[in-house]
Amino acid sequence: MKTRFIILLSLVMGSLSAQTGKVYDNLTVKSEILKMDRNFAIYLPPDYETSERSYPVLYLLHGAGDDHTGWVQFGEVLRITDQAIKDGTATPMIIVMPDANTGQRGYFNIPKSDWRYEDFFFEELMPFVEDNYRIKKQKRFRAISGLSMGGGGTFMYAMHHPELFASAAPLSAYIGPLSLDQYKQQVQRMNLQASDEEIETYFKRHNALSLIEDGDAKELGSVRWFIDCGDDDFLYEGNSLVHIAMRKKQIPHEYRVRQGGHTWTYWRESLPVVLKFISDAFHQY
Repeated sequence: MKTRFIILLSLVMGSLSAQTGKVYDNLTVKSEILKMDRNFAIYLPPDYETSERSYPVLYLLHGAGDDHTGWVQFGEVLRITDQAIKDGTATPMIIVMPDANTGQRGYFNIPKSDWRYEDFFFEELMPFVEDNYRIKKQKRFRAISGLSMGGGGTFMYAMHHPELFASAAPLSAYIGPLSLDQYKQQVQRMNLQASDEEIETYFKRHNALSLIEDGDAKELGSVRWFIDCGDDDFLYEGNSLVHIAMRKKQIPHEYRVRQGGHTWTYWRESLPVVLKFISDAFHQY
């Protein structure tokens, strides 16, 4: 009887374990572009080890002050994603969380320097994870999201490469200075050496409002957009202006304003909604 109980208990525990995804938060990829090893974390869905299927992928970007472990530690990505998959509101997916806070901070290339983080993301990180994990490599199975600085990265990456992402969900996004004049003042305060032409070129490429105004509405509209920012968030103005600009260009998007500020409490509540939103795109809504 005791032996049977132990066997039954082992089967039950094994079944429960099989229903849980896994997070690895101390992984590295060698970067020739950045001349260093770069950290990243990854979430693998509950059936990854027992199936042979390939999965859609979400690239989930952290904010300033955090690193690749931010969504793991504070965002509770394992618990929330497991629950969403169990509830059927999200499809099983792989979530990749890169580190943009080592060496330099930010998701963009820095002019007149060797720091080319955006190039690293598209030319090294994305090919690496999509070759080493069972990830579907087509646009319709790729999504991107992030908070604050990572929300800005989400805007820029999806706007620079709308051919690569089925959906994008910037949360409480920092979209950068709201005007060229503001950016010029920022450059002066930081004592950066750049010509007016260089400043304007960089601003237009790294400002969501400029990219919407100057971009192709059809291409930008090929991405399914979900924009979310709290009513007490200090970044509400930029997100509101992006919403208005997209409306004027008739770029389909969802814009959500909920009660809350620039906090992990807000973003933990956003994540299940984001997972459902991008899953709808993966399912070819």
